[in-house]
Amino acid sequence: MLELRNLTGGWAGTTVIENLSLKLASGDTTAIIGRNGVGKSTLLELVVGRAERQTGQILLGDADLSTRPGFKRAVAGIGYVPQEREVFPSLTVAENLSVAKRPGLWTEERVYELFPGLAHRRRNLGWQLSGGEQQMLSVARALIGNPKILLMDEPTEGLAPVVVEKLVESLRAVVGDGSLSVLLVEQSIDVALDLSTRCLIMDRGRIVHDGPSAALREDPDTIAKLMGLE
Repeated sequence: MLELRNLTGGWAGTTVIENLSLKLASGDTTAIIGRNGVGKSTLLELVVGRAERQTGQILLGDADLSTRPGFKRAVAGIGYVPQEREVFPSLTVAENLSVAKRPGLWTEERVYELFPGLAHRRRNLGWQLSGGEQQMLSVARALIGNPKILLMDEPTEGLAPVVVEKLVESLRAVVGDGSLSVLLVEQSIDVALDLSTRCLIMDRGRIVHDGPSAALREDPDTIAKLMGLE
């Protein structure tokens, strides 16, 4: 589904991701964990075309997206839930969804079933939503574009525990569907391992571990060692 070949890049000439290669299969959910500042978010920003690619390739199926602008990567099938949510504050919930809608399995009805709270708030403007509602709208907006792969950057960040619980329950339904691949950056290790079948650990712009999430759930010492928490 998605393949990164020797990808190097960062911001304003500064290298953050260095010579990174990765393959994601169709229908798989892969989590990325690591300490702050190791390049997790930058990796997603490289894939969606926001960060500066220096060398390497970004492939989605047979399509080379390496030099395409961000909007063409979205058309090719990359959905993105950014860390800052980035909902349109002056548009209603329904309008936020409408501008991103593309034909496919994910419809307004289906995203409202996934996030019932948004259905009740569909006429509210983006700035009138709580942080949790904005996050749900950001996920719903990405889904209604019917991507082939969904990239999510810290979806639970800054949310109250009760909101996290509801969001994770909805995300579990998304990843369990198997209709799209998911690449998830998540600071909460428990959430990352709960939602994924495969987990990558990053350090200094590189992948230092790649293995089943189930194995890491049973081995917290390995997580602590690889993340430099010991």
